[in-house]
Amino acid sequence: MWVKHEGESMSRNRFGKVAVLMGGRSAERAISLLSGNAVLGALRERGIDAHAFDPQEREISELKREHFDRVFIALHGRYGEDGTVQGALELLGIPYTGSGVMASALAMDKWRTKLMWRSIGIPVPKDVLIDETSDWSAVVQALGLPLIVKPVHEGSTIGLTKVRTSKELPAAYDLAARHDRMVLAEEFVGGRELTASILSDTALPLIRIEAPQGNYDYQNKYFSDETKYHCPAGLAAEVEHAIHEAALQSFRVLGCEGWGRADLILRADDTFSFLEMNTSPGMTGHSLVPMAARQAGLSFSDLVERILGDAHVG
Repeated sequence: MWVKHEGESMSRNRFGKVAVLMGGRSAERAISLLSGNAVLGALRERGIDAHAFDPQEREISELKREHFDRVFIALHGRYGEDGTVQGALELLGIPYTGSGVMASALAMDKWRTKLMWRSIGIPVPKDVLIDETSDWSAVVQALGLPLIVKPVHEGSTIGLTKVRTSKELPAAYDLAARHDRMVLAEEFVGGRELTASILSDTALPLIRIEAPQGNYDYQNKYFSDETKYHCPAGLAAEVEHAIHEAALQSFRVLGCEGWGRADLILRADDTFSFLEMNTSPGMTGHSLVPMAARQAGLSFSDLVERILGDAHVG
């Protein structure tokens, strides 16, 4: 159970004028607008002077001119989760939520994230970078079938394909390459899909995801009522503890701050592989961090206020 800091609810005016960054220019704009509006409503419910701010429609420098004191980043994907807006806010000297420039850029890069994780022993799937000149037979020989092809710098399963035969690889590469100049082919890891949320360097309860036909794609992630979420996840205590420890390591080694969410697969033999780190996770009605926080005793408004309280520069 999460315990509130004494006097926390009495000092909301310390936040001053707050901008909720939402929308933006990424392929995840629609989801960001859902997240941002949910955050905006929660902050206003707490009596915080919060305002919507869409960087696609307004210059980021307006935050300074309009005397915003703090920023809640509810942007997803490029230009919001990849260190770019974080760098702009550093230059403006405005405190913002979540990870800083380096950690945001690293976590957005799935390939380099996995290089970092491997270096400290966090288990990850095998992978190879591919391009239009790749030897598809060699890729299959290295990773087996089925395998996953995805853009290196996108989220929300955008541009991702599960490849079942080598003949499908060129089309899968073409789809991913429409979204990114870097494309990753990755070993498919079968098992239970889990997510490990982190708040203020504390691991929240794990969530186990059951998607229709085992396909946790964009539609099933954000809009399907058939996807089931289990929290508690129903794992043995020692397995959950091991995953929590690895999740905290995965967060820290990237230099992440404030909050985040690691996605992973748990095999039948209780071994696991980490897939990616999200530094600005979704905050929609189907989102996972709020579910985990609720299990830990934090309402959505509690969660949003706690994240805002960790805003920083540098």
